[in-house]
Amino acid sequence: MPDHVTPPPSLHWIVPFAASLSEPCQHALPRLADAKALPHLRRLLSQLQEVARIEGDEYALSMPHERVLAAAMGWPDQDGLLPCAAWWAKQDGVKLTADAHWGLLSPGHWLMGRDHLTLLDPATLGLSEAESRALFEAVRSLFESDGWTLIWGASQRWYASHPSLQDLPTASLDRVIGRNPDVWLTDHPQARTLRRLQSEVQMLLYQHPINDAREQAGLATVNSFWLSGCGPVPACTATPDHIQLVNDLRAPLLADDMAAWLDAWAQVDNNVLKQALQAMDAGKTIALTLCGERHAVTLATAPAPGLGGRMWQSVKRLTSSRSGPDPVALLNSL
Repeated sequence: MPDHVTPPPSLHWIVPFAASLSEPCQHALPRLADAKALPHLRRLLSQLQEVARIEGDEYALSMPHERVLAAAMGWPDQDGLLPCAAWWAKQDGVKLTADAHWGLLSPGHWLMGRDHLTLLDPATLGLSEAESRALFEAVRSLFESDGWTLIWGASQRWYASHPSLQDLPTASLDRVIGRNPDVWLTDHPQARTLRRLQSEVQMLLYQHPINDAREQAGLATVNSFWLSGCGPVPACTATPDHIQLVNDLRAPLLADDMAAWLDAWAQVDNNVLKQALQAMDAGKTIALTLCGERHAVTLATAPAPGLGGRMWQSVKRLTSSRSGPDPVALLNSL
């Protein structure tokens, strides 16, 4: 039997969008191979050990970081069926009735290209609260006439409840941004209602005064919505206190802005990962989860009781004094 048990981490950082399979990201990743790049991540990699890995693929409906959070909150790991709407409602201070099935409605712009649609990131629309509330009121009667319940939560987040959301798999908003939303609508029978509502919302908002004003100002209009994160309200909707979700890499990666993404990585390393390193050096048990497009890997403080553990830590301290391992191989594996 082992002479030690790895204690649960007292601090756990989750970093989504650490890498992507996209061509721009693949071209940018070698920049992180420079020995001077991400010094704190390099030292962490030299001193932490892999304790868990979530496997998936780029066609999964749920994102790896969502699965990591779901596991931390005790939710079943079911692709496309993680009740993330309830988690977001908790962040927005919105109370959802526990006896209903809820989904996250994200108002957004579907950009019509020559060959296909593209869903723009709702966060880039700069939608004000007044604009969002006016558009919400415009579509609410359309949904309510179909037996839905709608609640406004934030400029980018509305909440919808309907019996058809029970067991309805949906793709994460982060999975669809920058891609053709039609491709990510599942073949589930209940998804037909969504297609109809999306078409009706598009027609309803086509000449809405808010959109007219935005168009005159050169801004993207709100012409549809994306539904995701459906399910009943789980017992736990709050992120555990010891977990910090680091979202700094999200926006630049979704925008394929690799210069900004590399800068964001440098900031994460200099701030968040520096804090993680300081916590580890102070003797705290820590964990770091890096999430890509397919997989998530969790690295944690290695147990160090006994002579063997002390020797292991001594070796790690010696190796950490050098430049540390190249993080690109790990990021490429995500």
